[in-house]
Amino acid sequence: MPLNRRTFLGSSAVAGAGVALAGGVAAGPAVAAGPTGHGHGRPAERYSFTVMGTTDLHGNVFNWDYFTDGEFDDEAHNDVGLAKISTLVERVRGERGRHNTLLIDAGDTIQGTQLSYYYAKVDPITARRGPVHPMARAMNRIGYDAAALGNHEFNYGIPVLRKFEEQCDFPLLGANALDARTLRPAFAPYVIKRLRTPHGRDVRVAVLGLTNPGIAIWDKANVGGKMVFPGLEEQAAKWVPRLRSMGADVVVVSAHSGSSGTSSYGDQLPYVENAAGLVAEQVPGIDAILVGHAHAEIPEHFVTNEETGKRVVLSEPLKWGQRLTLFDFDLVWEKGRWVVVGVGAEVLNSNTVEEDRGIVSLLSREHAEVVAYVNQVIGTSVAAMSTAEAPWKDEPVIDLVNLVQAETVREALAGGEYAELPVLSQAACFSRTASIPAGEVTIRDAAGLYPFENTLEARLLTGAQLKEYLEYSARYYVRTAAGVPVDTSKLTNAEDVPDYNYDVVSGVTYDIDIARPVGSRIVGLSFEGEPVDPAARFVFAVNNYRASGGGDFPHVPGATQVWADSEEIRNTIIGWVRAKGSVDPAEFASVDWRLTRDGVPVF
Repeated sequence: MPLNRRTFLGSSAVAGAGVALAGGVAAGPAVAAGPTGHGHGRPAERYSFTVMGTTDLHGNVFNWDYFTDGEFDDEAHNDVGLAKISTLVERVRGERGRHNTLLIDAGDTIQGTQLSYYYAKVDPITARRGPVHPMARAMNRIGYDAAALGNHEFNYGIPVLRKFEEQCDFPLLGANALDARTLRPAFAPYVIKRLRTPHGRDVRVAVLGLTNPGIAIWDKANVGGKMVFPGLEEQAAKWVPRLRSMGADVVVVSAHSGSSGTSSYGDQLPYVENAAGLVAEQVPGIDAILVGHAHAEIPEHFVTNEETGKRVVLSEPLKWGQRLTLFDFDLVWEKGRWVVVGVGAEVLNSNTVEEDRGIVSLLSREHAEVVAYVNQVIGTSVAAMSTAEAPWKDEPVIDLVNLVQAETVREALAGGEYAELPVLSQAACFSRTASIPAGEVTIRDAAGLYPFENTLEARLLTGAQLKEYLEYSARYYVRTAAGVPVDTSKLTNAEDVPDYNYDVVSGVTYDIDIARPVGSRIVGLSFEGEPVDPAARFVFAVNNYRASGGGDFPHVPGATQVWADSEEIRNTIIGWVRAKGSVDPAEFASVDWRLTRDGVPVF
């Protein structure tokens, strides 16, 4: 019968005592020999252990939503945060034996909530006698063994990342994050952990960290000229044989890269964004891959290696600490080495446990500080505004973002060479649940509307380029013939385009004919009531993510930059509201674009 974990453990007994080893893992109780021999009357030497994994934690320590100022909840009633993960981890350690486990992460750790923002920007960890980052404190307390770098680790600049690295009791891994000058790893490529078995033969587990090549585009301002990020397959092919030659019995890859084989940045880079499956397929010698970046849930997925025919197990736990992956390994000592004879994966749901009170109390003061910060009142609004219908209607709340961006650029260019050119602005709906209430407006309202740390730039575009930009954006809609009922739940996200990669542009008017094929949907593109001249020049207010090539929109990355700001757009919005005191949508809301079919408005 095939060997699985149940039969494997069923024929085994627990033995061994904990001893700290040079590899950094304290070894402990392990699975001892079962009754099966090797033809010499001696029992086979067996050992089992578990590698636990998280990914895309995005600054979530508590089961808390700083945008709604309440406990986190969603339609599936998921829970989030390291406090929940800690409870699961301790439960697994109790079941498996603490020293038969490792705990790793696949990146995107220090960006994503107002908690992580606060300790990067408001009370920064980089300040003299600055605080320890809450994610470092929590992960240190829980006992992580390693974490791969995610692309969002670079959002706040390299100094913040280096300080976070310094504060962690575990290595941040990035075998394909290279120094731009020397082309040597800028971070530790791997770590090898030693697990002691009761047989006197340690198991050496190598964890190879790989990050995302897209960093070169998305955080160009922070890494340009400093670091380069080659492809995951190339670097795994370089490092996995080295790890095996160094005596690794088991190789686990922690990859901040999805498994779909696709890229959101098109052909701007020769490297695949979501390459975890390709790594498993092309690089021999890997036993398991912890997948990140895609915010998907993959409990267990097997990929067959093309060269060896061996199956490699992949698992991606759901983002924000909603799931914990368990890789269970079964080993047998054969011909002088440990051989993996079984490996499987599963995920545990963090909504099944309570928060670890130790983690909660450890960071309760920091949590309270951030809650007080996000609830600061910055002004008032005459009317409520929401993004609920923004993916298919021109909504005032998106107009507000574009108004602030256009005004900021116009003021910055006043009196200069480009002052007479019309200013257009792009914005996207980052969240369908964001809202500005009637009455008092707080920092958390603005943060919910603009959750990313994007900054503002101004680029030059022609009318022809603008039209192509809008055509590219309009691929977001599912082609829907005239007369066919429109279901908004099925209208958007065609070709898996996320909401944040659908841009609307203010300063011009246009229709999007969703009955037409992609590439010929923009109708009646006009500026001040006249058709846009293909040769006309415009200043385009655009966020740095888009300007750097994020989303693979045409023309903007190569367009002339006439101005750039280091201030985050979110803070610019907050400052604008503070200066105005009161926001009245009647002063700026206008329908600049609409969906149509054969000239008839859809809504």
